[in-house]
Amino acid sequence: MKFEMSNKPLSTFSLASLTDIVMLLLVFFLLTSQFVIQSGVKVKLPGAKNNEQVTTSRVVVTITENKKIYIGKDEVPLAALGSKFGGLFKKNGDENLIIRADKNTDINSVIQVIDAAKGAGISKFTIETEKELH
Repeated sequence: MKFEMSNKPLSTFSLASLTDIVMLLLVFFLLTSQFVIQSGVKVKLPGAKNNEQVTTSRVVVTITENKKIYIGKDEVPLAALGSKFGGLFKKNGDENLIIRADKNTDINSVIQVIDAAKGAGISKFTIETEKELH
């Protein structure tokens, strides 16, 4: 019995491996788009079981454990905070101020930041927390 051996080029292309790669890329981008990287100063946020997702604001105030206040990455003294808020909110048009306070920060520091913001005409505040898994 004689078998035929042919070296003809394939007339069809198998798309199975290409679809696998596209599917893996799709899953990768969907998963990594869920991770939001917070730029700026690192603080340990307090936990809350019932926190809500809020729309992001361009103006984020960070209060560290040693009572340093940052707007974005820039350190701002408490005395200059009100004038800095006035300029930022007129430029950006945001109405919501996000406060990221370290969980070991005393409440007085947060109240001082809120007071300076109210003096600048800001009426909406959000205190950022981390979701507790318990």
